[in-house]
Amino acid sequence: MKHIFKFGCLCFMALVWAACSSGGREKEGKQGQVGVSWKLVSNFGDPTGTFEARFRLNNQSGDTLSDSNWALFFNMSPRHILEGKTAQPAVLKHLNGDWYKMVPEKGFILAPGDSIEIRYWGTEGVIKETDAPLGPYFVFYNTKGEELQTVQVEDYRIEPFTSREQLLRDSTDRLEAHSPGKIFRQNAWMSEVPADQIRKIIPSPVSFQPLKGKFELKNGFTISYAAGLAGEARLLKEKFNAATGLDATLKEGHAGGDVVLAIGQVEGQNGKPEAYQLQVDEKGIRIIGTDPAGVFYGTQSLLALVPLERWKDKTGKVTLDGVSVKDAPRFGFRSMHFDVSRNFQTKETVLRTIDLLSFYKINHLLLYVTEDEGWRVEIEGLPELTEVGGKRGHVAGKEVAALHPSYGSGPVPNEAGKHGSGFYTKKEFIEILKYAKDRHITVIPELNFPGHARAAIKAMEARYERLMKAGKPEEAEEYRLVDPDDQSQYLSAQFYKDNVVSVARESTYRFYEKVVDAYVAMYKEAGLTLRKFHTGGDEVAEGAWTKSPLAQKLMAADPSIRDPKNLHIYFFRKLLPILLKKGLEVHGWEEIALRKNEKGVYDPNPEFAGKHVVPYIWNNLYDLDLGNRLANAGYPVVLCNVTNFYFDLAYNNNPAEPGLYWGGFVDTRTNWEFAPYDYFKTTFTNSMGAPLDFSRAEKLRPDARKNIIGIESQLWAETVKGREMMEYYILPKLLGFSESAWSPERSWETIEQPEQRRKQADAEWNVFANRLAKTDLPRLAYFNGGYNYRIPAPGAIVENGILKANTELPGLAVRYTTDGSEPTLSSPVYTEPVSVAGKLIRVKAFDASGRGSKATEVNP
Repeated sequence: MKHIFKFGCLCFMALVWAACSSGGREKEGKQGQVGVSWKLVSNFGDPTGTFEARFRLNNQSGDTLSDSNWALFFNMSPRHILEGKTAQPAVLKHLNGDWYKMVPEKGFILAPGDSIEIRYWGTEGVIKETDAPLGPYFVFYNTKGEELQTVQVEDYRIEPFTSREQLLRDSTDRLEAHSPGKIFRQNAWMSEVPADQIRKIIPSPVSFQPLKGKFELKNGFTISYAAGLAGEARLLKEKFNAATGLDATLKEGHAGGDVVLAIGQVEGQNGKPEAYQLQVDEKGIRIIGTDPAGVFYGTQSLLALVPLERWKDKTGKVTLDGVSVKDAPRFGFRSMHFDVSRNFQTKETVLRTIDLLSFYKINHLLLYVTEDEGWRVEIEGLPELTEVGGKRGHVAGKEVAALHPSYGSGPVPNEAGKHGSGFYTKKEFIEILKYAKDRHITVIPELNFPGHARAAIKAMEARYERLMKAGKPEEAEEYRLVDPDDQSQYLSAQFYKDNVVSVARESTYRFYEKVVDAYVAMYKEAGLTLRKFHTGGDEVAEGAWTKSPLAQKLMAADPSIRDPKNLHIYFFRKLLPILLKKGLEVHGWEEIALRKNEKGVYDPNPEFAGKHVVPYIWNNLYDLDLGNRLANAGYPVVLCNVTNFYFDLAYNNNPAEPGLYWGGFVDTRTNWEFAPYDYFKTTFTNSMGAPLDFSRAEKLRPDARKNIIGIESQLWAETVKGREMMEYYILPKLLGFSESAWSPERSWETIEQPEQRRKQADAEWNVFANRLAKTDLPRLAYFNGGYNYRIPAPGAIVENGILKANTELPGLAVRYTTDGSEPTLSSPVYTEPVSVAGKLIRVKAFDASGRGSKATEVNP
C-alpha cells in the first residue's frame, strides 16, 4: 500500500516572506524553497521514558528567515515537550491536541544556502514513522505579527529508524527490536498442513461434514426463495455473478431451484436467531435459516465454498463439493467500531466495508461520526455542524470557532488527497443505513459527550457568533455547549484543552436531544427504527469544570454532586431518561457504568444496572478485570479489549509498520486468540512486554456469563489515511476477530494448564493461518473488486552464506533476489536453504492472487 508516512517521501515548498523596506513599506521576498527533515535521535534519554529528536531546516531560497517572520506548524503523535537540555535556535510549543508549532528564538537567522538544526526533548518513546511530525506548513508574518501567507512544506523527509535506541521505546522495553531474523525465529515452528485439515469457511461453523457427491452450477441456474427472502436471493445472485461470472434466475417459492432458500428449523439450534443449515449434494443446494439473517449467513458460507480458481478466472461453471453445514453464532452482538471522524472515509468506502463485515458475519457497525476533530453527518437545522465541524484548516489559534489541522490534514480545508474534511449528507447517511439493513447489519451512531466534543463545541460557537451578529441572542444561546466564563485547565488523553461541554447548561441537553431526534428521523426514512444509540462518555479529563461558574452554581444547588468529578455521572443521569423515552438501548464506553470511590479508583456504579445501559469495555490493560467486574455487577457488556481487538494498534514494532502501540501490538492471531469468558488466559503482557499479574483480579462468575452479550473490534483513525490504509489495518485482523465473535468455543479456551493450552492454541492457529494464506487472503484480491489486505513480510536470516526464510502464514510463496532488486513473481521461489554468500538479499511473500508483501532486506 501507499503510506503517506513512508520515509523518503519528498515534497517542495515555496517560501514567501515580507519585510519592511527602508521607507517602511512591506514587500514580498522572492520565492524559493526551504527543506525540512526530521529525525528521532534516541529514546534512551535521561530520565528513562524521554526521547530526543531534531528538525533540520535547509534554506534553499533567496531570502533570510529571521527571528520574527515565520513559524512552522505541524501535527505529531501527542507528547509532552520538555525544557531543552541545551539552548536551541527555535523551540517547540504545544497548541492543542496533536497541533504544535516551532517558533524562532531571539537572534535566529537562517540565510540563503544555510541549514540549521533544532533539537527537542519529550516524553514517551517514539518508534514509528507514523509518530513523526506530519503535515508541516509555514506561516509567514509581517513586522506587526500579522499573518501574511500560509505555505505547505513539500520538501519534507522523515529519516529512517535503524539503531536500537530508535527501535525500542526505552531501556525498559522488553520486546526484541524488529529485524528479519526476529520474524524468522517467530515463524520457525509453523508448517503447512494437508488440504483436508483446512476449514473451508471463516468464521468456522458449528458443524461441517463433507458429503459424497458434487453439484455443478451453470449460467442461468435458478435461486428459488420463500416469502420474505427476496432481498437475500437478490444479493446472492449479485454476489455469485460478481464472484464467478454466472448469472442466476430468481424464482419466488422455495422448491424446484438449483439453490433453495427457506425459513425453518436448524437442527441442534433450537430456533436460535441467525442460525442456518447449508447442504450441497448431487440434488442441489439448500439453505434453511431460522430467520432471514440466518439465510443470509448461509448464502455467505455458500460463497465461501466457491473454489478460489473460479473467483479468479470466472470460467462459466462452478462445481461444489458435497457438504452439510449447521451453524449459529456464539454471540448475538458482533461489531466493528469504525472511526470516520478523526480522518474521514467516503460513503463508498463505508459501503465496501459493510460488504466485508457481512461476508464475515459481523452484524453491527458502530459508526463513530463525532469527535474532537470532526463532525461527519448532516443534521437538519444545525448547518454549522458540518460547515464548521466537518472541515479542518489553519486558524489563528484554538480559540477560533473552527477546527485546526489534525493528523497531518494540513492548513487547507477540503484539500484533495487529505482526509481531515468531509461529511455525509442526510441522503448519503440514509443510503448507508439501507445498504447495511439489506446485509443484516445494524448501524449504531455515536454522539460522544461530555468529552471528545470539540467539533460540536466549535460548530455551536460559530452558530452562536452568527446569531449574535444577527441580533438574535435567545436563538444564539439555544444550543450553545460551553460556559463562556469557564477557566478550567485540563489536558485530555489526546492533549486537548477545550473538548468538554458544559453539563450545567440546559442547552447542552437540548442540543443532544435535537441530534438524536434527527437520527431517529433518518432511520425512519430508511425504513428502520433506531433502537441502539452510543453516547460515548469516555476520557473526560481531570480538571474539567473545576473553574466553571455554571458548574459551581449547579453544585451549590445540588449538594449531592459534591465534586466536579461527579458531574460526569450527573450528565449521564440526566441524559438517560431522555434517551429511554425514545425507546433506545443506551450504549457507551465503560465510564458510563463507573464511579470513583473514596480512593479515586473506578468501581462499577450500580445506579444504571438493569436500565438498558450497555457499557463497552476497552480497558483490560490498566484495569485488568474491569469487564468481569461490570458483568458480575449485572451490566450487559460488550468486550472491546485493547490487547486483542484494536485494529489501529500496529501489527508489530517494525518502524515502517503504521499504527499506534500504547496498548501493545495487535495482529491477526491476537484477534483470533481470545477467550471471552476467561480473557486472562489470552492476555499475556503489558504494552512494554512485561508479564501481567492476575493474582488479585476478579474472575467472571458462571452466572454472569450471560452478561457478556458480544465483542467488538475497534478501528480508531488517528493514523489511518484513506481507503487503502484503512483496509490494510483491518485485513486480515478482521478474519481472526470474526472467528472469536461467531465460532463456537475453541478447545484451548477451557484448558487450565498454560503449556498445554498454548500447545493446543498453536496447533489450531497453524491450521487457521494456512486457511488465510491459501484461500481467504487471495480471495480478497477479487472479492468486491479487491481489497488492500496486508500480506506479512517474510522472516529471513543468512548464516554462513546460507539464506533461510519463512512466513507467518504457511502457504504463501517466498521469492528472493540476490542483486538487491525488488522480488517479483518471476523471481526464484524459496523452497529450502540456498547459498547466497556475499550477495545483497531481498525476500518477499506472495499469495495465489499474485499480491505481495513488503520486501525484506537481509544482510549477507
